[in-house]
Amino acid sequence: MFIFGIIFQGLALLVNGVCTILYWLIFARIIISWLPVDPFSGPARFVIQMTDPILEPIRRLPLHIGMMDFSPFVAFFILFLTNRILVAIFLRLAAPFQ
Repeated sequence: MFIFGIIFQGLALLVNGVCTILYWLIFARIIISWLPVDPFSGPARFVIQMTDPILEPIRRLPLHIGMMDFSPFVAFFILFLTNRILVAIFLRLAAPFQ
């Protein structure tokens, strides 16, 4: 039974790690959009390919005000909520097995 607690704690750490990586990738995407960076360079292409599946569905919403695109901020908020909820669930599931 102790192993289930370790598995749920590991899942909580995994979710937290993946969300943290996605935070940084979205932040890098914001910086790339502000700077004159070649979008076809290796690192820029990697960041764009990793963040497009997250940002594209959000971009379909009317979140543009002039030239400003607020979809990365909405993505940050969704990732934050997802991270907090899933980590709390996994840690609560792990608690009885400690």
